[in-house]
Amino acid sequence: MDTYADLAFLGGRVVTVDADFSVASALAVTGGLISAVGERSDVAPLVGPGTRVVDLRGATLLPGINDSHLHGCAFGMATPPLSLDVGHPAVSSLADVAEAVRGAVGRAPHGQWITGYGWDTGYLAECLSDPSRLPSRRDLDAVSPDHPVVLYSFSGHATWVNTRAMELIGIDRNTVAPPAGAIVVDQAGEPTGLLHEGAQALVQNALPPLSRQERTDAIRSTLATLARLGVTSYTEPGLGPGGTGIMRGALGPETLDAYRRLLADGELTARVGVLLLPTGMASTADEFTRTLTALGESDESGDADPRRLAIHGVKIFADGIVPNKTAWMHEPYVGGGCGSLCVGGETDAERIAEIDAMIRHAHAAGHQLGVHVTGDRAIDTVADAFAAAMAEHPRPDARHYVIHGDFLTAHSMKVLGAHGFGVNMNPTIKWTVADMEEEFVGAERAAYAWPYRDAIDAGVRVASGSDAPVTYPDWRQGLATMMLRESKAAGRVSGPEQRIGLAEAIRTYTIDAAWQDFADDWKGSLEPGKAADLCVLDGDLLTADPHDIPDMPVVLTVVDGQVVHDTLRD
Repeated sequence: MDTYADLAFLGGRVVTVDADFSVASALAVTGGLISAVGERSDVAPLVGPGTRVVDLRGATLLPGINDSHLHGCAFGMATPPLSLDVGHPAVSSLADVAEAVRGAVGRAPHGQWITGYGWDTGYLAECLSDPSRLPSRRDLDAVSPDHPVVLYSFSGHATWVNTRAMELIGIDRNTVAPPAGAIVVDQAGEPTGLLHEGAQALVQNALPPLSRQERTDAIRSTLATLARLGVTSYTEPGLGPGGTGIMRGALGPETLDAYRRLLADGELTARVGVLLLPTGMASTADEFTRTLTALGESDESGDADPRRLAIHGVKIFADGIVPNKTAWMHEPYVGGGCGSLCVGGETDAERIAEIDAMIRHAHAAGHQLGVHVTGDRAIDTVADAFAAAMAEHPRPDARHYVIHGDFLTAHSMKVLGAHGFGVNMNPTIKWTVADMEEEFVGAERAAYAWPYRDAIDAGVRVASGSDAPVTYPDWRQGLATMMLRESKAAGRVSGPEQRIGLAEAIRTYTIDAAWQDFADDWKGSLEPGKAADLCVLDGDLLTADPHDIPDMPVVLTVVDGQVVHDTLRD
């Protein structure tokens, strides 16, 4: 034998995710590529003296997981020890949050900013018992009168600050919120300390930007977590000038520089695809066009290893999110209002024209488009804009997609499917907010949200992502949610008609996520000649009760033929 395998896996359930979703029992890896897939007899001749042979003992070998929407730097910054954990289950009440802040104040130098992430009114006891009760600066003032406190919500679309932070930022009853933003006030007209959407920029402008070392440490932390979870690829969905004011610039252009340094130093232990973020919320088409053109002129000619780090396209924000009532809906929310697009313009017609112009320009310039859009009316608008741009400037295989797509309509699915466009959904967000959304859109619409079954049946390519740090990047919970449609808080079934099967769910985290990356020809399935990105899950995934999937351990992770996580040798 001229070339023996570096790795050989025997005696397991090798889930190839090929066109037939065939299942083998053995696989070999040579030189970073899959060299054989089949039975023991197909792989045994490739085993040499230097081959590591892994006896799977019935465990499941999958393609490496591709989390197709994960804010890598922001996730690292939002998790301990880089940030205070104020999410469920770490805290269960406003009082718990105050105690966590009290502890951080006791450890911090005088006057230092206290930052935290993850609060969710759907899991805070006081807010659950009284839906009108919202977090307030007064909940934090007693435990932190001198330290400014900024606590990001789990969604990233709301920020909670104390009075000291408001003083440093310069927010008072006379402060006017930026466009597409809101400063929440009480009955007396005084700011409560809650800032929604674009108003969060007021906080970010007052915080010191992330240092080069902080960015690098955050990404390293994320890479270590993902290796333990079997995640070998992810999309960093928006890095650029539009992210400078988000989480101290975690989504800013300097983060792309940090990724490039890690790649050069051999530390990038996952494949990263990037969407550029020229502008944030409330931008105009003119601003978007100018900034995107400047980014193209200033960007480097290409990354050293485009299979490890690559820019795939451009991100646009079209609307907000349902819990803030900023997603643009056809029918009113409970209590009134339909939200709106979050781009420049005084009327719906003007805003539609702005989003159309942004999409048309980016498409004509040859970019893939990923558009953050959650409300049904906004999704219809974006899908139609995709189709119009394609009609005006025909392009083969543009692979545009809507990001989140919570309330896809039959119309938008028909348009996306007919043009070969996709949707990037978030099953772990569905799991997290299913119960809470009922108070905003009613039980029927809340149950429908994230319609996996309808989208797949309509021929739309569906990829799944965690949107970390919005949710923890655990694809196993994502699989369970797609199959069960059960909620996190109450365990109630939410939209059973939108359930999909295990094979379909796995595809959204593997081959269809690779499609989003323009990479399904070389990753995303276990076939000879494809990249050896692998995930080994202890136990038989194909026969497991879906309720048990989230607890099945990831025991081995391989990227490009190199082991990056290994408990089999512990």
